[in-house]
Amino acid sequence: MKLKKSLLSLLLLLSVFSLAACGSHSGANAGQADAAGTESSSSNTGSNGGASTEPAKEPVTIEFWYGLGGKLGENMQTLIDKFNASQQEVIVKPVVQADYSETEQKLQAAIASGNVPAAVLSSNVDWARKGYYASLDDLLAADSDFNASDVVQTFLEQGKVDGKQYFLPMYGTTQVMYFRKDALEKNGIKPEELTTWEKLGEAAAKMTVKEGDKTTFYGWEPMWGADNLIDAVYSKGGKIISDDGKTVLIDSPEWIETWDMFRKWIFEDKIMRIHSGGQGWEYWYKTIDDVMKGQAAGYTGSSGDQGDLDFNVVAAMEQPGWEGVGPGKPVAQAILAGIPAKASPEQQQAAIKWFTFFMSPENTAFWSMNTGYIAVRQSALENPDFVAYSEQNPQATIPLKQATHGSEPFQDPTGGKIVDALKIAADKVEIGNTPAEKALKEAKETAQRALDALNK
Repeated sequence: MKLKKSLLSLLLLLSVFSLAACGSHSGANAGQADAAGTESSSSNTGSNGGASTEPAKEPVTIEFWYGLGGKLGENMQTLIDKFNASQQEVIVKPVVQADYSETEQKLQAAIASGNVPAAVLSSNVDWARKGYYASLDDLLAADSDFNASDVVQTFLEQGKVDGKQYFLPMYGTTQVMYFRKDALEKNGIKPEELTTWEKLGEAAAKMTVKEGDKTTFYGWEPMWGADNLIDAVYSKGGKIISDDGKTVLIDSPEWIETWDMFRKWIFEDKIMRIHSGGQGWEYWYKTIDDVMKGQAAGYTGSSGDQGDLDFNVVAAMEQPGWEGVGPGKPVAQAILAGIPAKASPEQQQAAIKWFTFFMSPENTAFWSMNTGYIAVRQSALENPDFVAYSEQNPQATIPLKQATHGSEPFQDPTGGKIVDALKIAADKVEIGNTPAEKALKEAKETAQRALDALNK
């Protein structure tokens, strides 16, 4: 009997030790899990103290469509990778198009099919009014990382349609002048003296090299398309439509004189030329190559070209104005991103998270330093890295300086018909050598019909 009692006591004692050991082991595991950054045991229990069976939430994967090539595309991928590594709630999947136009074309097809991306580097006022894009006001109000007061207001306003925020500025851009330092020095030309288009034309003539009737070195290369021509018109005081929104003004003397001056420089004087056509941004990079390879003294291009340029060879300056008018007033434009309305609420929230990350002071400063585009947050200018970079790279400040006296981009009330008419007219002048008066009067007739139909 005593032996049985002793055995029983021993078994009870061993049971107590075993339970204590199990409890100690469980606690050690919980501590290790906490140290590893996973949820603690207390967060894995329900109200009754039992273990939760709720699975871990999967990240939301969204597509981000954009048309960027070269260094711009590389820098965009860098920030996408940084975002994906910074958190576990959203995964951004990049989908790259050839250029901005292709992005819009493919988005149009996606909207029609109902299979849309959650985020696009594109904007369209007319499509916003038709409900193709989601209004961002409620999404932004719920996002603690968005600080509207710190966003450059000129850029933020460009994303509003009828008082609502439909698009967010990812970066700003303006067309500036890039020139070979050796070409100007060789000809005794000081860049700070090229304050008017007339003076630039004279400098281009001086730098141009010809062999017989053939030009072997061009004094300047405007970028193909209506944008450079419109900038020059704005600098002369021209407008696209009247202040009351009823009359198209693109056949005024400011337009005709400006566009015909460029036609003369290209076809008659042969001191300038343009590259046109090609796939995507092909014409753009051919223009850059002419300057970098020593076939042209300079060109008019985007502030975003700075990532592709060697500033040991070239330098930057602001666009000139016109004699008797004042400084240049080229467009300072925000490159905007939006969210298609057919994206799910979960995807829309994920897209906003990506947009606000891209717009953070640190990341918008990174984008500006590495691409030449204008940062969209005012506080980015106080970023220590940006301050140090600007001191060593003065070309980085040129777009910012020009934007302070730039023009706002034209918002086409006809859904793009006026802009299309201008593009056709620009091709006639720059490619077809059509007199500016003829090309612009034809464009005015087309544009006015579209405006009249809108105002009925």
